[in-house]
Amino acid sequence: MTSFGTAVRPALSERLRRETSAQHERMHSLMAKGNPFASRESYAGFVAAQYLFQRDIEHLFADNDVRTAVPDLEVRGRQAASLADLADLQSPVPLDTLASSGVCMPEALGWLYVSEGSTLGAAFLFKEAQAQLGLSAEFGARNLAAYPQGRAQAWRNFVASLDSDLLAADSHDAVIAGAHAAYERFAQLLERFFKLRVVPC
Repeated sequence: MTSFGTAVRPALSERLRRETSAQHERMHSLMAKGNPFASRESYAGFVAAQYLFQRDIEHLFADNDVRTAVPDLEVRGRQAASLADLADLQSPVPLDTLASSGVCMPEALGWLYVSEGSTLGAAFLFKEAQAQLGLSAEFGARNLAAYPQGRAQAWRNFVASLDSDLLAADSHDAVIAGAHAAYERFAQLLERFFKLRVVPC
């Protein structure tokens, strides 16, 4: 509380962390069930999910409002890296409709939050891909490698964009809704490519 008795509004990044924690834990559970590092074939399923999700994410980069909100978009996104990894693994490029079609600001920031958070957290996955499957940032595991400026700095820059005063407080709920939608999309992709559920024909 302030000295005038007015509640301090939590930062958007803090709200996102708190209000999507259940979805974040769901991702950990799906990854454990999918066991992507059991074999290169299993890992290729993860990369296929990653490719489609990153295609959804990079579709948002063309939005001028998104580019204004996150000025360093050119260093983000892993669609090309995922595509190259699929080629390395001799795995087919999956087809799907674009899930982020029609998504715009401010919901788009929620989608980016999920993608950027996964990049930050991919350090462990990258080590596993190296140790268990013999992959690297030059072969098969490009999509898990750090951005050139490093994971921590890239994340700090993104959080600064989220918590900027340029983003109206009354748009925060929409950003969080976007994050929920993005988590659900990625969960569905993991379930599909890890074969954890039956996909209708």
